[in-house]
Amino acid sequence: MRFTIYQDSRQGGRANNEDRTTYCYSRDALLMVIADGMGGHHHGEIAAQLAVQTLADAFQRAAKPRLDDPFRFLQKGMSNAHHAILDYTARHRLPDSPRTTCVACVIQDSIAYWAHAGDSRLLLIRDGRVVAQTRDHSRIRLLLDQGVITEAQAARHPDRNKIYSCLGGPTAPEIEFSRKTPLEHGDVVLLCTDGLWGSVPVEKLAASLHGSNLLQSTPALMAQAEARAGAHGDNLSAVVVRWEDHYIEAPSSVISTQTMPLDEVTTKLDEFGRNPSYKSDLSEDEIEAAIEEIRAAIDKYNPQK
Repeated sequence: MRFTIYQDSRQGGRANNEDRTTYCYSRDALLMVIADGMGGHHHGEIAAQLAVQTLADAFQRAAKPRLDDPFRFLQKGMSNAHHAILDYTARHRLPDSPRTTCVACVIQDSIAYWAHAGDSRLLLIRDGRVVAQTRDHSRIRLLLDQGVITEAQAARHPDRNKIYSCLGGPTAPEIEFSRKTPLEHGDVVLLCTDGLWGSVPVEKLAASLHGSNLLQSTPALMAQAEARAGAHGDNLSAVVVRWEDHYIEAPSSVISTQTMPLDEVTTKLDEFGRNPSYKSDLSEDEIEAAIEEIRAAIDKYNPQK
């Protein structure tokens, strides 16, 4: 595999950053995940951390160097994350469960497989156009599909942030899966939270990432979205990859997995509470306690073989 990848997460105008992102790759497979925590205070960020870390941990154990069944991996990983969040809720006797959206994508044999719950999105961009994207699990999307409101009305609708599927809710999440989608050289796959796609039109996102150096264009796009959203803007996050058949950009920005050992996995995942991009109001003691609980929950649902 050869690809260029970049991830970024910003606080926007919120007091905390409850988004979480990660990517992992072995010699033959790549995983990307984004979660947008819900529920207020610090519980949303823990739900999001559980989602991305559960999937990343499962990938590290299963991709040796490839996944047997990418769709099954996504289904099991997201379901395990959902139950880990419910366990956290019960253990702390919370009056309401913290929740998170989640979108995850596996690329293997130049084929993309993705799944999502909520309104965090995946866009497949080819030649500067969006050729595939996830469908939000939101009340607004249902109203648009029924022709009750227009796109212009949706942008200002009071229910625009209400979603009907997520991880950690009282009912099992509605996890929606893509088809097996072959990738072409130069395709761009973007995973992002609503803080990004809600501030920059989809067509603008596609045009900005087409033929550009992702390590330069993505942070510029994030800064533009943050400025457009203003002082009260949401958290915004992105993981974006360009699939490469050969080197296009500078070798320093292109990852080649050809020489990786069969049992090696590289992961880019920030430890809970350690990245200033994910600002939190937790104390150091609370962060340490959360790290221990997250680790215990992941070990429960991703046991060592």
